[in-house]
Amino acid sequence: MQGDVAALIPAYDAAGSVGTVVSDTRARIEAVIVVDDGSRDRTGDAAAAAGAIVLRHPTNLGKGAALLTGLRHLRERGFERALTLDADGQHLAEEIPALLAASAQAPQAIVVGVRQKSGHTIKRSARFGNWVADRLLRTIAGRALPDTQSGFRVYPIDATLALEARGARFDFETEILLRAARRGVDVVGVPVRVHYPPVAERLSHYRPWQDTARIVATVLRVLCRSR
Repeated sequence: MQGDVAALIPAYDAAGSVGTVVSDTRARIEAVIVVDDGSRDRTGDAAAAAGAIVLRHPTNLGKGAALLTGLRHLRERGFERALTLDADGQHLAEEIPALLAASAQAPQAIVVGVRQKSGHTIKRSARFGNWVADRLLRTIAGRALPDTQSGFRVYPIDATLALEARGARFDFETEILLRAARRGVDVVGVPVRVHYPPVAERLSHYRPWQDTARIVATVLRVLCRSR
């Protein structure tokens, strides 16, 4: 257990999976915060029953907004780093020590779990969205950035909030890496295994075309304002 780190899980309509995610995470990190982002089911109740502290948005504001709510809360509680993971069970708790070890070596860096997708079936539209985000950021940042859509990360809280990312939805995770690269904040990639259920059983709130367009617009906004 590392006392300066808390786990942060943004969650939306994840009642069926969030309890297991919280329980598995608490075996490795004592403090777990779930931000229930306006869920229509019992996501918050399931998370609380598993031992998480639950913050609630009255309406769905988006993943980025949930992450910012959680980061600000953790800063107020005195935590220095936040390990983020998704509520759907995609990220494996047994990979948490690898991310924390990398963060301990570079505590002011953003550490990204680079998803090893070989052997998994990924929707073509989702692959396209990831490809656009990764290629676009590589061009603008001037260097490769690791898995720009991975939500499995360790953030140094003060440094991350100082980047002032404004993306409210899935564009937040791309925007924060671009801002970090342009301001000289280190970004470290760590290969991690992930769990993907069969495509027919997979629940995702990522809308490939709309959210990819939002990511592109966010990247262009950051680029134009930095010139």
